[in-house]
Amino acid sequence: MLLKLVLLICISLSFVVQSKTVRETKHGPRPFPEGFLFGTSTASYQVEGGWNAEGKSENIWDYLTHNNPCIVRDCSNGDIANDSYNQYKRDVEMMRELGLDFYRFSLSWTRILPTSFPDKINEAGIQYYNNLIDEMLKYNIEPMVTLYHWDLPQKLQEMGGWTNPHVVDWFADYARIAFEHFGDRVKYWITMNEPREVCYQGYGAATMAPAISISGFAEYLCAKNLLVAHAKAYHIYDKEFRQKYGGVVGISISAGWIEPETEKDTQAAFESSQFEWGQYAHPIFSETGDFPPVMKERIAAKSAKQGFFRSRLPEFTPEEVELVRGSSDFFGLNHYSTNIVYRDETAEDYNAGPSYYDDIGTTGYQPEDWPTAASPWLKKVPWGFYKLLTAIRTQYNNPNVIITENGYSTSVGDGYEDNDRVEYYKDYLDAMLDAIDEGSNVTAYTAWSLMDNFEWMAGYTELFGLYEVDYNSPQRTRTPRKSAFVYKEIIRSRQLDYHYEPDTTVMTIDEGH
Repeated sequence: MLLKLVLLICISLSFVVQSKTVRETKHGPRPFPEGFLFGTSTASYQVEGGWNAEGKSENIWDYLTHNNPCIVRDCSNGDIANDSYNQYKRDVEMMRELGLDFYRFSLSWTRILPTSFPDKINEAGIQYYNNLIDEMLKYNIEPMVTLYHWDLPQKLQEMGGWTNPHVVDWFADYARIAFEHFGDRVKYWITMNEPREVCYQGYGAATMAPAISISGFAEYLCAKNLLVAHAKAYHIYDKEFRQKYGGVVGISISAGWIEPETEKDTQAAFESSQFEWGQYAHPIFSETGDFPPVMKERIAAKSAKQGFFRSRLPEFTPEEVELVRGSSDFFGLNHYSTNIVYRDETAEDYNAGPSYYDDIGTTGYQPEDWPTAASPWLKKVPWGFYKLLTAIRTQYNNPNVIITENGYSTSVGDGYEDNDRVEYYKDYLDAMLDAIDEGSNVTAYTAWSLMDNFEWMAGYTELFGLYEVDYNSPQRTRTPRKSAFVYKEIIRSRQLDYHYEPDTTVMTIDEGH
């Protein structure tokens, strides 16, 4: 273990030497590997609308936005959103225009199981997803289905949500229903989207639904239960459905690259990454399983110092460690940006312990001169993407990586010439190809997002879409931006050409889509 830790620190140290050098590779066209797949992504609450249509019940985002509407920046909600519940054929038409290999979308738990449990299956909800899946397959577009993208049934939240260990069985039952109804056509499954955001932002920082702030406790309970629930769903598919349907099951982990401020902060950056995304990756993808050792050690020591009888981080049983370890056929990666961190010995002075960031003991920031999107946390740092992919390769024995989200936000009124988004995609795909050239096993890339959508606490003020959505139109008219034309050409040509300039006058559907 000591040798491995030293090796990882040395790897991180080598990154520091490169840290301020942007990888400039704006040369001729670069081909993508043979068989490489391209898609786009959305989530149910962000696009579907129909919040109470045909038997759907209330989820935590319905509850939050209806009871505290201006917790969202523009006081908006997802009641109608993009109206994909009624406009799914237009959505598939957009997929055909782009020439997508696959489309990643999520199921709404409460649209399928309005009581939260399998005692009542909502046939209208099943039919909606059947219609969407069948429409996609008609045009050879593979569905990639996420079971949980942040919209827990409100009834389950009232019983503790992800902090209640019974959620493991509740989620497993829901997963089995989904596998039974859609498994004959869906070959790519993702159990959970972004566990860190579910747990820390939902239960520690109150910056996502259910907006609970019990940091230092609740996010850790959530993390353990979520990981065990993921693993249980994975093994249900593995034992009951894989032989029949031949699909794969994974998890999507959000991970930004964490860069040390100086060489002396290398260990601090490594520890921060172990908390921020290793907390969810290490139990699944490491050889040993369990929470990262440094995380267990720091929280146990902090807890003892604070007068607790036991660590605030719940323990996995040996059986749970084995259940979770290896429970993913691919590493789903959601990546957007990079942060600089340094060891902050005074963190506990202003992160009143116990808390998540007091446990980590580091402080992070982003330099002001890094190019910034409409989302203030999203700065363009392509070299961070390269370093992150390299770290995943070295730390976890080079797993199959599917980029399940990557994208860039613009503001309302920025128009269709979204050159900043175009440059972001080009630079990040270029950095990804650098990592692939050096051996990283990346097999698919998913742009976030197919179209503008309800961007959680930012409402409709931060726009990630390749297609603009007119929210003043009852039809929620979708119109391609320049980035849509560029992405279409990348998919068509299977190469990255920095110098390509599209004709944006008309978007057509190529033969075969």
